[in-house]
Amino acid sequence: MTKYCDKTLLITGGTGSFGNAVLRRFLKTDIGEIRIFSRDEKKQDDMRHEFQAKMPEVSDKIKFYIGDVRDLASVKNTMHGVDYIFHAAALKQVPSCEFFPLEAVKTNVLGTDNVLTAAIEAGVKSIICLSTDKAAYPVNAMGTSKAMMEKVIVAKSRTVQPEKTKICCTRYGNVMCSRGSVIPLWIEQIKSGEPITITEPIMTRFIMSLEEAVNLVLFAFEHGTSGDILVQKAPACTIGVLAEAVKELFHSEDEIKIIGIRHGEKMYETLLTNEECAHAVDLGNYFRVPCDKRDLNYDKYFKKGDTKRNTLTEFNSSNTRLLNIEEVKEKLLSLDYIKNEIAEWEIESSKQEAASAKEKSRTSI
Repeated sequence: MTKYCDKTLLITGGTGSFGNAVLRRFLKTDIGEIRIFSRDEKKQDDMRHEFQAKMPEVSDKIKFYIGDVRDLASVKNTMHGVDYIFHAAALKQVPSCEFFPLEAVKTNVLGTDNVLTAAIEAGVKSIICLSTDKAAYPVNAMGTSKAMMEKVIVAKSRTVQPEKTKICCTRYGNVMCSRGSVIPLWIEQIKSGEPITITEPIMTRFIMSLEEAVNLVLFAFEHGTSGDILVQKAPACTIGVLAEAVKELFHSEDEIKIIGIRHGEKMYETLLTNEECAHAVDLGNYFRVPCDKRDLNYDKYFKKGDTKRNTLTEFNSSNTRLLNIEEVKEKLLSLDYIKNEIAEWEIESSKQEAASAKEKSRTSI
């Protein structure tokens, strides 16, 4: 028996990569019910059929709810009997948010407020919200909206008794092979015989697997205090190294084409700002940024002051451990997605080689 025994978990934006990973992790446990909340009925239908086919003995634990985090009424409709929430619904594509910043605000900021408001009202015990490294020192609309989302989360945590509802936030970097990420694009380009397009080879990015993303959320669920932001000590690599690793795994001879930095991109990402380092707590594989508990009575702070400061400095994708090509390949090969894509590519390549050999044999006769 676990703490999830017969409990109900709600995942907002649950048809995405994170939601699928959580389902695979939880469905065979003693959890009672998992609710998938999203606005795309096609993705929900695809997900329903996939889990009915792959895990028929437990697929009846999944319940699907159509709605949008922007609509408070539809969010409230999912909350009855919910014990825990993983809030993953978001607009995540940097260029899209650059062109439509108000849409990012509606989903990432106001949508999060709707989820928290409905959850507190319904007496949900624990809410873990997913943020991004782009929220630290944001330079684009997506990161700015996520930074505001974090402010809403921390502020909301101050208004509710933590023993009734715990609200935490996780912040992490690029999830390898998640929907809309660059690695699946490169694999498609390799299969099509096209050049691999990269923005800037010396640009660095944190990299982690979906399983590590789920582990971070579960760590926050089990060890976080209300108002916390939890960060994994993730490694990173340059975009050039990542592209070369993918090329080598697929035995590609295609050229790498540099296309330049996209709208709103940074040369490196930050998981922990210098200011947050002043009071961050080192938890081994993770950092914990506790909620600032000071109130609006600033006079009291000015009189007492606080001279304590940690020796930590900004934690970013350029000063963390940088992986080399072999280390990145090893990390990639731990992913089922990559192993399946390589197997399919090798089968297709063998067929093409056999067909080519047959054609040569026929023409030489």
